[in-house]
Amino acid sequence: MHPRKRPRKNASAMKLVGKLVARFREAAGLTQRELAERVSTHEETIASIEQGRRPLKPDMAHVLDQLLDTKGALETAVENMPEVDLIPAWAEQYMDLESEAIALSWFENQVLPGLLQTKNYAKAVFRSKVPILSEEEINAQVTARLKRQEILRRSVPPTASFVISEAILLDRLGGDEVHKETLRHLRTCADLPGITLQVMPLGQQTHAALSGPFIVLETADHQHLGYIETQRGSQIIADPDEVSILAQKYAMLRTQALNTEETKRLLDRLRGEQ
Repeated sequence: MHPRKRPRKNASAMKLVGKLVARFREAAGLTQRELAERVSTHEETIASIEQGRRPLKPDMAHVLDQLLDTKGALETAVENMPEVDLIPAWAEQYMDLESEAIALSWFENQVLPGLLQTKNYAKAVFRSKVPILSEEEINAQVTARLKRQEILRRSVPPTASFVISEAILLDRLGGDEVHKETLRHLRTCADLPGITLQVMPLGQQTHAALSGPFIVLETADHQHLGYIETQRGSQIIADPDEVSILAQKYAMLRTQALNTEETKRLLDRLRGEQ
């Protein structure tokens, strides 16, 4: 079965574990906020776990068992869940992290980062998918993508740095009108507070990310994670050594790319040439 058609097999098991967390928390006389404070996480994280929307990870299960004096019940439940239940659908796992991130560093060489896409550009992206998506599926995907962009409009938005290949700006995905709209949108984004946009020009003699696009993000509790996608899957990277390598790559990319003012001038020039 195609991944986008696959039912969430882990939904029932995640809800069961979430109900256990809620029952143990209530027995201990704690609110969700109080429990979140004791385990150094967000109230929304505890709520999501209890509602079965977010998996309980083994390390948190261990902490909760100790805090709630549950004799290892939560660790046992997590350890004995099927593997599919321990790891949510990859896209959902990343989007959960993205929605709470306080900093994002994003390199792309083929397509605009989802957080910078316009509605029409996003439609063009999903219309390019193979196998072909139905119009209903395209609209649902576009709506979800635009909703993700709400993090850039938070009262305290994440610090977001984007390095994108010049090839993305030269492609006319969706046609000339979409291309014009996209360049206008990017030029506006380049002036937004908290956003840094840099273009990696074509014709480079050195390039720190020849292996492809990636993201480094910082969570609200200051954990640094990496994220990479392939044609048929993706990977969340938590190992500090591996995340450090991605961070080093990104730091080098920023020195090789046009600076922010040069990037704005390039966008202005491309818009003027149309």
